[in-house]
Amino acid sequence: MTHAEDTARQRADMPLGTRDILNTRSLQTSHRRLAKVLRPGVTVLDVGCGTGAITRGIAQAVQPQGQVVGIDVNSRLIQEARQTHSDLPNVAFEVGDISEVAWRERFDVVTASRVLQWLATPLEALRQMVTAAKPGGVVIVLDYNHEKIAWHPHPPPSLQRFYQSFLRWRAEAGMDNTIADHLVPMLARVGLTDSTATPQHELAARGEPDFQTRLSLWAEVAATRGQQMVADGLLSEAERAAAESEYRAWMQDTAESQTLYLLAVEGVKPRA
Repeated sequence: MTHAEDTARQRADMPLGTRDILNTRSLQTSHRRLAKVLRPGVTVLDVGCGTGAITRGIAQAVQPQGQVVGIDVNSRLIQEARQTHSDLPNVAFEVGDISEVAWRERFDVVTASRVLQWLATPLEALRQMVTAAKPGGVVIVLDYNHEKIAWHPHPPPSLQRFYQSFLRWRAEAGMDNTIADHLVPMLARVGLTDSTATPQHELAARGEPDFQTRLSLWAEVAATRGQQMVADGLLSEAERAAAESEYRAWMQDTAESQTLYLLAVEGVKPRA
Protein backbone atom coordinates (compact mmCIF):
# COMPACT_ATOMS: atom_id res chain seq x y z
CA MET A 1 0.00 0.00 0.00
CA THR A 2 1.36 3.41 -0.95
CA HIS A 3 1.60 6.32 1.48
CA ALA A 4 -1.29 8.08 -0.30
CA GLU A 5 -3.46 4.96 -0.08
CA ASP A 6 -2.67 4.55 3.61
CA THR A 7 -3.47 8.20 4.33
CA ALA A 8 -6.73 8.00 2.39
CA ARG A 9 -7.71 4.84 4.26
CA GLN A 10 -7.08 6.53 7.61
CA ARG A 11 -9.03 9.64 6.66
CA ALA A 12 -11.90 7.62 5.16
CA ASP A 13 -12.35 5.67 8.40
CA MET A 14 -15.83 6.39 9.69
CA PRO A 15 -15.89 8.16 13.08
CA LEU A 16 -18.61 6.92 15.43
CA GLY A 17 -20.96 9.82 14.77
CA THR A 18 -21.03 9.34 11.01
CA ARG A 19 -23.31 6.30 11.32
CA ASP A 20 -26.14 8.77 11.92
CA ILE A 21 -25.49 10.28 8.48
CA LEU A 22 -25.52 6.83 6.86
CA ASN A 23 -28.77 5.85 8.55
CA THR A 24 -30.69 8.78 7.09
CA ARG A 25 -30.27 7.27 3.61
CA SER A 26 -32.48 4.86 1.68
CA LEU A 27 -32.51 3.33 -1.78
CA GLN A 28 -35.42 5.47 -2.97
CA THR A 29 -34.08 8.78 -1.69
CA SER A 30 -30.31 8.27 -1.88
CA HIS A 31 -29.62 6.01 -4.88
CA ARG A 32 -32.55 6.76 -7.16
CA ARG A 33 -30.97 5.59 -10.41
CA LEU A 34 -30.13 2.19 -8.93
CA ALA A 35 -33.74 1.87 -7.76
CA LYS A 36 -34.83 2.15 -11.40
CA VAL A 37 -32.26 -0.40 -12.61
CA LEU A 38 -33.15 -3.15 -10.14
CA ARG A 39 -35.70 -5.86 -10.82
CA PRO A 40 -36.82 -8.99 -8.96
CA GLY A 41 -34.45 -11.93 -9.17
CA VAL A 42 -31.13 -10.17 -9.83
CA THR A 43 -27.99 -10.58 -7.75
CA VAL A 44 -26.37 -7.43 -6.39
CA LEU A 45 -23.07 -6.54 -4.72
CA ASP A 46 -23.24 -3.31 -2.70
CA VAL A 47 -19.66 -2.12 -2.18
CA GLY A 48 -19.05 0.10 0.85
CA CYS A 49 -22.50 -0.64 2.25
CA GLY A 50 -21.90 0.95 5.67
CA THR A 51 -24.80 0.23 8.01
CA GLY A 52 -26.86 -1.26 5.19
CA ALA A 53 -29.45 1.52 4.97
CA ILE A 54 -29.43 1.51 1.15
CA THR A 55 -28.67 -2.23 0.96
CA ARG A 56 -31.95 -2.95 2.72
CA GLY A 57 -33.90 -1.29 -0.08
CA ILE A 58 -31.87 -3.20 -2.67
CA ALA A 59 -32.74 -6.51 -1.01
CA GLN A 60 -36.44 -5.62 -0.92
CA ALA A 61 -36.37 -4.58 -4.59
CA VAL A 62 -34.95 -7.90 -5.81
CA GLN A 63 -37.14 -10.20 -3.70
CA PRO A 64 -38.14 -12.97 -3.67
CA GLN A 65 -35.42 -14.80 -5.63
CA GLY A 66 -32.81 -12.05 -5.84
CA GLN A 67 -29.79 -12.10 -3.54
CA VAL A 68 -27.71 -9.21 -2.20
CA VAL A 69 -24.29 -9.02 -0.57
CA GLY A 70 -23.15 -5.86 1.18
CA ILE A 71 -19.47 -5.40 1.97
CA ASP A 72 -17.62 -2.78 3.96
CA VAL A 73 -14.10 -2.60 5.36
CA ASN A 74 -15.47 -1.34 8.70
CA SER A 75 -16.35 -4.35 10.86
CA ARG A 76 -18.31 -2.20 13.33
CA LEU A 77 -20.65 -1.01 10.58
CA ILE A 78 -21.06 -4.55 9.25
CA GLN A 79 -22.00 -5.77 12.71
CA GLU A 80 -24.65 -3.07 12.95
CA ALA A 81 -25.94 -3.91 9.45
CA ARG A 82 -26.31 -7.58 10.38
CA GLN A 83 -28.22 -6.74 13.54
CA THR A 84 -30.46 -4.10 11.98
CA HIS A 85 -31.42 -6.01 8.83
CA SER A 86 -31.51 -9.59 10.13
CA ASP A 87 -35.21 -9.82 9.18
CA LEU A 88 -34.32 -9.93 5.47
CA PRO A 89 -33.52 -13.48 4.31
CA ASN A 90 -31.95 -12.51 0.98
CA VAL A 91 -29.14 -10.21 2.14
CA ALA A 92 -25.74 -11.00 3.66
CA PHE A 93 -23.24 -8.54 5.09
CA GLU A 94 -19.52 -9.28 5.04
CA VAL A 95 -16.35 -7.45 6.01
CA GLY A 96 -14.60 -6.84 2.72
CA ASP A 97 -12.14 -4.47 1.08
CA ILE A 98 -13.06 -2.79 -2.19
CA SER A 99 -9.46 -3.26 -3.34
CA GLU A 100 -9.76 -7.05 -3.02
CA VAL A 101 -13.28 -8.10 -3.98
CA ALA A 102 -13.63 -11.83 -3.37
CA TRP A 103 -16.02 -12.70 -6.22
CA ARG A 104 -15.50 -13.22 -9.93
CA GLU A 105 -18.36 -12.86 -12.45
CA ARG A 106 -20.94 -13.44 -9.71
CA PHE A 107 -23.33 -10.47 -9.76
CA ASP A 108 -25.84 -8.97 -12.20
CA VAL A 109 -25.36 -5.54 -10.65
CA VAL A 110 -22.35 -4.17 -8.78
CA THR A 111 -22.77 -0.77 -7.17
CA ALA A 112 -20.93 1.73 -4.98
CA SER A 113 -22.63 4.79 -3.53
CA ARG A 114 -20.52 7.73 -2.33
CA VAL A 115 -17.55 5.38 -1.90
CA LEU A 116 -15.00 6.07 -4.64
CA GLN A 117 -14.66 9.67 -3.45
CA TRP A 118 -12.85 8.33 -0.37
CA LEU A 119 -10.18 6.39 -2.27
CA ALA A 120 -6.73 7.40 -3.48
CA THR A 121 -6.95 4.72 -6.22
CA PRO A 122 -10.59 4.66 -7.34
CA LEU A 123 -9.72 3.20 -10.75
CA GLU A 124 -8.36 0.05 -9.11
CA ALA A 125 -11.55 -0.26 -7.08
CA LEU A 126 -13.58 0.03 -10.27
CA ARG A 127 -11.55 -2.79 -11.80
CA GLN A 128 -12.42 -4.97 -8.82
CA MET A 129 -16.09 -4.13 -9.24
CA VAL A 130 -15.92 -5.11 -12.91
CA THR A 131 -14.32 -8.43 -11.94
CA ALA A 132 -17.23 -9.18 -9.62
CA ALA A 133 -19.84 -8.45 -12.32
CA LYS A 134 -21.15 -11.12 -14.68
CA PRO A 135 -20.58 -10.63 -18.42
CA GLY A 136 -23.48 -8.46 -19.47
CA GLY A 137 -23.83 -7.18 -15.91
CA VAL A 138 -24.10 -3.55 -14.90
CA VAL A 139 -21.69 -1.53 -12.77
CA ILE A 140 -23.28 1.63 -11.37
CA VAL A 141 -21.48 4.26 -9.31
CA LEU A 142 -22.98 7.25 -7.52
CA ASP A 143 -20.70 10.04 -6.34
CA TYR A 144 -20.17 13.75 -5.76
CA ASN A 145 -18.47 16.73 -7.26
CA HIS A 146 -17.90 18.52 -3.95
CA GLU A 147 -16.77 21.70 -5.68
CA LYS A 148 -20.24 22.19 -7.17
CA ILE A 149 -22.18 22.30 -3.91
CA ALA A 150 -24.59 25.26 -3.77
CA TRP A 151 -26.08 26.92 -0.69
CA HIS A 152 -28.55 29.80 -0.70
CA PRO A 153 -27.77 32.14 0.87
CA HIS A 154 -24.10 31.53 1.61
CA PRO A 155 -23.46 29.84 4.97
CA PRO A 156 -21.40 31.59 7.66
CA PRO A 157 -17.76 32.36 6.81
CA SER A 158 -16.63 29.92 9.52
CA LEU A 159 -18.36 27.06 7.69
CA GLN A 160 -17.07 28.21 4.31
CA ARG A 161 -13.53 28.13 5.69
CA PHE A 162 -14.19 24.73 7.23
CA TYR A 163 -15.50 23.40 3.94
CA GLN A 164 -12.44 24.57 2.03
CA SER A 165 -10.25 22.93 4.66
CA PHE A 166 -12.31 19.76 4.30
CA LEU A 167 -11.66 19.71 0.55
CA ARG A 168 -7.97 20.36 1.09
CA TRP A 169 -7.79 17.61 3.76
CA ARG A 170 -9.28 15.18 1.27
CA ALA A 171 -7.09 16.30 -1.65
CA GLU A 172 -3.93 15.93 0.44
CA ALA A 173 -4.80 12.23 0.79
CA GLY A 174 -5.19 11.81 -2.97
CA MET A 175 -8.99 11.86 -2.97
CA ASP A 176 -10.74 13.38 -5.99
CA ASN A 177 -13.17 16.09 -4.87
CA THR A 178 -14.67 16.27 -8.37
CA ILE A 179 -14.87 12.54 -9.06
CA ALA A 180 -18.49 12.59 -10.27
CA ASP A 181 -17.44 14.43 -13.43
CA HIS A 182 -14.62 11.95 -14.08
CA LEU A 183 -16.62 8.74 -13.80
CA VAL A 184 -17.63 8.33 -17.46
CA PRO A 185 -14.03 8.14 -18.76
CA MET A 186 -13.06 6.03 -15.76
CA LEU A 187 -15.70 3.43 -16.60
CA ALA A 188 -14.42 3.35 -20.17
CA ARG A 189 -10.86 2.79 -18.94
CA VAL A 190 -11.87 -0.33 -17.02
CA GLY A 191 -13.56 -1.79 -20.10
CA LEU A 192 -17.22 -0.99 -19.51
CA THR A 193 -19.38 -0.07 -22.49
CA ASP A 194 -22.54 1.97 -23.06
CA SER A 195 -21.68 4.29 -20.19
CA THR A 196 -24.33 6.82 -19.27
CA ALA A 197 -24.46 9.54 -16.61
CA THR A 198 -27.69 10.46 -14.87
CA PRO A 199 -27.85 13.65 -12.76
CA GLN A 200 -28.90 12.81 -9.20
CA HIS A 201 -28.47 16.21 -7.58
CA GLU A 202 -30.05 16.45 -4.15
CA LEU A 203 -31.97 19.67 -3.50
CA ALA A 204 -33.19 20.50 -0.01
CA ALA A 205 -35.45 23.54 0.28
CA ARG A 206 -36.93 25.22 3.33
CA GLY A 207 -40.47 24.04 3.94
CA GLU A 208 -39.75 20.41 3.04
CA PRO A 209 -40.31 17.96 5.92
CA ASP A 210 -36.70 16.74 5.98
CA PHE A 211 -35.05 20.11 5.31
CA GLN A 212 -33.26 20.35 8.64
CA THR A 213 -32.16 16.73 8.55
CA ARG A 214 -30.64 17.10 5.11
CA LEU A 215 -28.88 20.37 5.84
CA SER A 216 -27.49 19.00 9.08
CA LEU A 217 -25.09 16.88 7.00
CA TRP A 218 -22.38 19.53 7.23
CA ALA A 219 -22.91 20.12 10.93
CA GLU A 220 -22.38 16.39 11.44
CA VAL A 221 -19.31 16.46 9.19
CA ALA A 222 -17.89 19.30 11.30
CA ALA A 223 -18.67 17.36 14.46
CA THR A 224 -17.12 14.10 13.24
CA ARG A 225 -14.70 14.53 10.34
CA GLY A 226 -13.82 17.87 11.87
CA GLN A 227 -12.23 16.05 14.81
CA GLN A 228 -10.00 14.17 12.38
CA MET A 229 -9.08 17.41 10.64
CA VAL A 230 -8.10 19.01 13.95
CA ALA A 231 -5.93 15.98 14.75
CA ASP A 232 -4.30 16.29 11.33
CA GLY A 233 -3.53 19.97 11.85
CA LEU A 234 -5.87 21.40 9.19
CA LEU A 235 -7.72 23.65 11.66
CA SER A 236 -7.98 24.38 15.36
CA GLU A 237 -10.64 23.02 17.67
CA ALA A 238 -11.96 26.56 18.10
CA GLU A 239 -12.36 26.90 14.34
CA ARG A 240 -14.07 23.54 14.09
CA ALA A 241 -16.46 24.31 16.94
CA ALA A 242 -17.34 27.73 15.53
CA ALA A 243 -18.07 26.26 12.11
CA GLU A 244 -20.40 23.66 13.61
CA SER A 245 -22.29 25.97 15.97
CA GLU A 246 -22.63 28.88 13.54
CA TYR A 247 -23.76 26.56 10.74
CA ARG A 248 -26.40 24.96 12.99
CA ALA A 249 -27.77 28.43 13.80
CA TRP A 250 -27.70 29.42 10.11
CA MET A 251 -29.59 26.33 8.95
CA GLN A 252 -32.25 26.92 11.60
CA ASP A 253 -32.83 30.62 10.94
CA THR A 254 -31.43 31.67 7.56
CA ALA A 255 -30.84 28.81 5.12
CA GLU A 256 -33.21 28.56 2.17
CA SER A 257 -31.72 25.73 0.09
CA GLN A 258 -28.82 23.38 -0.48
CA THR A 259 -27.95 21.46 -3.64
CA LEU A 260 -25.48 18.57 -3.60
CA TYR A 261 -24.08 17.70 -7.04
CA LEU A 262 -24.17 13.94 -7.71
CA LEU A 263 -24.02 11.79 -10.83
CA ALA A 264 -24.98 8.16 -11.19
CA VAL A 265 -22.79 6.63 -13.89
CA GLU A 266 -23.37 3.11 -15.19
CA GLY A 267 -21.76 0.84 -17.75
CA VAL A 268 -22.10 -2.71 -19.02
CA LYS A 269 -19.46 -5.43 -18.76
CA PRO A 270 -18.96 -6.87 -22.26
CA ARG A 271 -19.90 -10.49 -22.88
CA ALA A 272 -17.06 -12.78 -23.86
